Amino acid sequence: MVMPERLPTSLSSSPSDPTTPSSSGRIVAGPVVASAEFTAGPKRRSFTAKYKLQILSETDRAVDTGGISAILRREGLYSSALSDWRGQRDAGTLGALQPRQRGPEKAAANPLQADLAKANREIAALRRRLDQAEAIIAIQKKVAALLDELEQTSGSSGKS
Repeated sequence: MVMPERLPTSLSSSPSDPTTPSSSGRIVAGPVVASAEFTAGPKRRSFTAKYKLQILSETDRAVDTGGISAILRREGLYSSALSDWRGQRDAGTLGALQPRQRGPEKAAANPLQADLAKANREIAALRRRLDQAEAIIAIQKKVAALLDELEQTSGSSGKS
């Protein structure tokens, strides 16, 4: 590749004329955008049970020479995957054909959990009402005591 700064003066005199042949080479710009064929990281493919059974039935119907190989090439599969899927199908483990979520299994939901949460909310609401009632009763006792004291002071001042 020839750098533009180092072109001979005879080549740089008419760079816009594409019809003149250049013996020293052409200047070609590199790709601006990365190729779409490559991804940032590899991603494991997972196949649904429906897809696996479809491919198995398609390969079972392929009777001509190279038919199975053509299907495998078209789908981008290996023959080992096909033999694994056949074994799973013959064993009757349709659940094994389903892709499984990786990681620890989630615990089954407790049916009483919703009832427990509802009961806890009711208990919290009743405790708030009880606290309000106790505060109101305490205020009423203080008001009654103040009224008794006021009545006693006004009664004793009226007698003298």
